Amino acid sequence: MTTALLAPAKVNLFLHVGRPGADGYHPLASLMVFADLGDQLAYAPAETATLTVEGPFAGGLSAGEDNLVMRAARALLARAGRDDLGYHLILDKRLPLSAGLGGGSSDAGAAIRLLNTALGLDLPNEVLLAVAAELGADGAACFHARPVVATGRGDQLAAPPSWPALPCVLLNPAAPSPTAAVYRAFDQAGSFGAVDPPPLPDAETPVQVAQILSALRNDLEGPAAGLEPRIGEAVAVLKGQPETLLARMSGSGATCFALCRDKAAAQALAARLFDSHPAWWARPCILKGAGG
Repeated sequence: MTTALLAPAKVNLFLHVGRPGADGYHPLASLMVFADLGDQLAYAPAETATLTVEGPFAGGLSAGEDNLVMRAARALLARAGRDDLGYHLILDKRLPLSAGLGGGSSDAGAAIRLLNTALGLDLPNEVLLAVAAELGADGAACFHARPVVATGRGDQLAAPPSWPALPCVLLNPAAPSPTAAVYRAFDQAGSFGAVDPPPLPDAETPVQVAQILSALRNDLEGPAAGLEPRIGEAVAVLKGQPETLLARMSGSGATCFALCRDKAAAQALAARLFDSHPAWWARPCILKGAGG
């Protein structure tokens, strides 16, 4: 019997990044939320540990030990002392690669949750969270897959404001945006701002949320667009649409997002973008809020 989980797309509603410390890591502040779409990860019984990668964005993605799904599975079984167990995982890669949507970290979080149940490991949540955190700065947030304010290196998590679910359109201009290159461009620009978490009052409507976010920023958007002009084009396209309340890049790019007033507006915008930019990836979704 096969069991499956959604590995939801992560969206940074804002991302403030500071000057790197002596250890080379950048302090940051970000509000991360998760969509009702993403990759799919399935489990099937097997005698050995294997991974199959399929789906529209499987091309160029390794199915070997360097894949974050396999790294997560190995780390989980090592923590459980059950390296002898076999499993077959099938990753349906539906999110673009190098997209700023936390795809690899979200896949890893899904693998940890899925195998803990499917293999009967029954490890407590704090152990699962520790395994996820060891895999990357946003590993812990993507393991929880619920709204969270992240600070430090992205590993210090706090409760989010009470916001409603947010109708949204995700738009990727068919342009990968490698994180390391974007951070190098950011450092070279030297425009380091404050990273203390800004005031985030509660809100009841998407319009109120957009008004709050309009005073915030993604510090990596400029450097990413400087490396890949299609990112700037995508943000400009979203900002020019009547349904858009707020448009911004997520993470280190290249995916951008537009918040909309309601689900019908998001669906209409995504359909129009699909027609006007058929080579781009556009999807309507709902970003799950802490208050709705």
